[in-house]
Amino acid sequence: MKRNYTVSLKKKTKPSVEIPWKTVNKKYTYELGIGNWELGIKNIIMNIKQMNTILLTSILLITNCIKNNVIETSESRNDSFVPEGYIQVWNDEFDDDNSRLPNADAWFYETGDHGWGNNELQNYIAAVSGTDSCAIVSGGTLKIIAKKKGDQVISIRMNTKKSWKYGYFEARLKLPRGKGTWPAFWMLPQNFRSWPSDGEIDIMEEVGYRPGWVSSSVHCYAYNHAAGTGKTGEQYIETAESDFHIYAVEWTDDYIRGFVDGKMHFEFRNDRNDNKNTWPFDVPFYLKLNLAWGGNWGGYEGIDESVLPAVYEIDYVRVYQTNR
Repeated sequence: MKRNYTVSLKKKTKPSVEIPWKTVNKKYTYELGIGNWELGIKNIIMNIKQMNTILLTSILLITNCIKNNVIETSESRNDSFVPEGYIQVWNDEFDDDNSRLPNADAWFYETGDHGWGNNELQNYIAAVSGTDSCAIVSGGTLKIIAKKKGDQVISIRMNTKKSWKYGYFEARLKLPRGKGTWPAFWMLPQNFRSWPSDGEIDIMEEVGYRPGWVSSSVHCYAYNHAAGTGKTGEQYIETAESDFHIYAVEWTDDYIRGFVDGKMHFEFRNDRNDNKNTWPFDVPFYLKLNLAWGGNWGGYEGIDESVLPAVYEIDYVRVYQTNR
C-alpha cells in the first residue's frame, strides 16, 4: 500500500517529520535537529520497512495456517482408496439440505417389524412416521436415526434403486453408540428370492456391545453364519463411533475384498467351480443401509434403551466400476 509522508519545518531550527496515520500519529512524530534531519528521515524509512516486513510476514503466516486447515479438512473428507482403473459411475453425497429427506429417485425403503430373519426389534419405516423422521439429510450428511416411539423403536432400512455387477463400493460412515445398535452397509441381489442361496455381501457391520470392531462378510448356501460356516473378516477401529471412516468392498469375478480406510481385512475368492452354492456373486446387487435394534447379534448381550435416539451418519455412498 502506498503511503504519503509530509515533511514540515517549524520556525527556525527545528524541522519535524510526521507520519499522518491516525492510530500511530503521536507515536511516530519526530522532533529532529537540523544536523540530524537526513539521519532522522533514514531512520523513519527503516522503521517503516521493518513494520511492513513484520506485517507481510504475519499475513503470510495467517494465510498459510488457514490454507493448511482447509486442505486438511478437504483431504479428511475426500481421502481416496479407490483401486487403479476404476471410475465413478454412481454416487449420493447427501448435500441437498433443501429436501431434508434422501433422494427418492435414488433410494427406496423396506418397512415392517417382523424381525427380518434375525429377531430384530425395530419397526422399519419409510423415512417419516407421523411427526417422527428417521432419515434426515442435513449439513451434508444423511442421519439414520433409531428412536423410541410409544412402545416401539422405529428406524430405517433403505436400498439403492440401481444395482451393479462387480465394482468398488464405498461409504464414509460414523457409527452409532450403545448396546443394542446394529448398523450395516451391505448388498443383496436385485432378483433376491431366498437367503442364503442367492448370496449376501456385507461391506460393514458393527454391534454396539463390541464398539469399534467392524466386519465384512459374505453369505451363500455353502458359507453362512446360520450353518456355522460363515466367511468373515474384521478389524478394530478405535474411533469408529466418534469419527468418519471409509468402508469399502472390491467385488470382481475373482474375489470379494473388504477394507476400512484402505486397509484390507477380508478376502473371499471365487473357487471357479461354476457352482451357485459357493459363488452366487455373478449377478447385479443393490446397496443397502440400515440401523437395526437388538436381534440375534445386535442384542446378543442385551439392549440399552437409554442410548436412544441412536444416530448412524453417512457422509456419502459411491460406486466405481472398470471398463473391463
